[in-house]
Amino acid sequence: MNHYYDPKEGERVAGARESFSGRLLTATQFDEAIAITGILEAEIYKSGTFKEKLGDYAHAFARTERFDAMKAESTLRDLFKARVGQTMNELREDLAAREQDIRMDEPTRLQIKHATSKIATRIEEGNKITFNRAFAENAQDLATEFGITNAGAKRLMSEVHEDETGGQLYDWGKDLEEKYYRPQIEAEKAERQAQGRTKSRSSQTKKRAMAGPSR
Repeated sequence: MNHYYDPKEGERVAGARESFSGRLLTATQFDEAIAITGILEAEIYKSGTFKEKLGDYAHAFARTERFDAMKAESTLRDLFKARVGQTMNELREDLAAREQDIRMDEPTRLQIKHATSKIATRIEEGNKITFNRAFAENAQDLATEFGITNAGAKRLMSEVHEDETGGQLYDWGKDLEEKYYRPQIEAEKAERQAQGRTKSRSSQTKKRAMAGPSR
């Protein structure tokens, strides 16, 4: 979900500005509220939930404005619908329904296995890529392909991996970390330590030179 790069985003924001809730806000209030709706949309695509984050952001938004948290939450809900085209709950339900409709046939399983195999590629060929990062990025790619949440994509990847190998995806990923990521980190640490020792010796040499010959 990258609405910031959507060419139609400007039109949707303009429509939200002219909505009932949008017209009641100052320019800075509106900009902040719209930014929050983007955060809430991202959370729904990520986890399929929004209520906890909505409550947190509504409270924070209201704290510096002249309305209470309930009014802030109502405003955020209205602007979200005006900008996205559906309510937060409708978006959540659509994503959940798409996940339920996925047919676990062989082409689908191959698609999921391919997404999982790319985790290994990213860790092996990338520059200090952790399993959690590679897993999250590949799950997001798969979620976009299927039109589901990132959490749903992670669940499918974990289930197919366990079904195919009999092992846990997390354990497999951590083994990859130890084999490829850990040596890169240790090498970086050793390089920093060597640079530190070189700088220390250089500094000491400079100090002795400035102090002049000893008597």
